[in-house]
Amino acid sequence: MTGFGNGTRRNPRSRGRMGSGSGPDRATLGIIGLVCAVAGFFTLGIVLGPIAVVCGWLAMGRRWTGSRRVMALVALILGAIDTLAAVLWTFF
Repeated sequence: MTGFGNGTRRNPRSRGRMGSGSGPDRATLGIIGLVCAVAGFFTLGIVLGPIAVVCGWLAMGRRWTGSRRVMALVALILGAIDTLAAVLWTFF
């Protein structure tokens, strides 16, 4: 029991425990990237493809090594394929 207002659960999203608390987390960026990559195959691939690549890259933590999230990696790869297909479709 912590008495006199010195509780341990005062601010659960403090900077030291879970990051800054501002901005989307990696799972959300992975989902956004995956949705943009899939939607980019059907419409506006030249716009949605690079968005998917950026969201996938940010969701992976801006690095290639270490533990990767599968959804972020899929978003990155599909976004790159989507962008390449849209560029080829535009010029050929």
